[in-house]
Amino acid sequence: MPEGDTLYRIAHRLRPVLAGQTIAAASAWRPRRGPAIDAASLVGRGVESVEAVGKHLLIAFDDQRVLHSHLGMTGSWHAYPVAAAWKKPPGRAAIVLTTATHSVVNFSPKQLELVSSSRLRGASHLRRLGPDLMLPGVDLGAVLKRLRVHNAAPIGEAVMNQTIAAGIGNVYKSESLFLAKLNPWRRVGSIDDRTLLAYLQATHELMRQNRGAGMRTTRLGSGPRKWVYGRRGDACLVCSEVIQMRRQGDQGRSTYWCPRCQPPAAQQPAPPIDAGASRRPPIKGCS
Repeated sequence: MPEGDTLYRIAHRLRPVLAGQTIAAASAWRPRRGPAIDAASLVGRGVESVEAVGKHLLIAFDDQRVLHSHLGMTGSWHAYPVAAAWKKPPGRAAIVLTTATHSVVNFSPKQLELVSSSRLRGASHLRRLGPDLMLPGVDLGAVLKRLRVHNAAPIGEAVMNQTIAAGIGNVYKSESLFLAKLNPWRRVGSIDDRTLLAYLQATHELMRQNRGAGMRTTRLGSGPRKWVYGRRGDACLVCSEVIQMRRQGDQGRSTYWCPRCQPPAAQQPAPPIDAGASRRPPIKGCS
């Protein structure tokens, strides 16, 4: 499931094979939404940068145009040496960019568009994005201010709002709230600033911890890689209570939680995050 760390890793993987290279061939199929992409116009163009912004990937060319993609739930980017076999069916490809050495393929995106950089800067959906939690110098105070605008919202819905903070998806929502001992249905306004800032800092570190290669992991040691996500009906790894899952918000996103470790606010005020609550060693190298 693509989240902020997924896009960060994709950009890190594609940058060495695209940035500074010239497009030797390109082909595209009409995207699910938006106008058709003029792939032929990219031939001969140089790639200036490959950047992740929240859940968006931006590939900038030397003619002031940008290929913007949003992967949604099922999209992906792959890079293959020229002539190598693809791991997904060609029929799912939305665009193929070929350099002298590699073919870079976008499969099944939610959104794919080729626009001018000035138009992209003015795009409301990007301008409205909150601070990116994958960035090392993210302003968590600014995120807190944006959260406070949504005091009436449940915290499990608010943290998924990309205009508050960019990058959190279903996995990090459930895992980070579990580690913070915050009930997903607790209203933002009932949580004090200190607890929210501690939660945001821990979530930022957890996401940064997963910026490298390998499977996303929110729990170290033997057994499951995740504390609650995808573990409906299993025993909580802390208290042995049965993990629950319920749909939350207008889009019905799945939320996993432990009823005992994350009780409703009426039963027990959410405490500040305990640095050892996750049973993980201190996170290093996340600055």
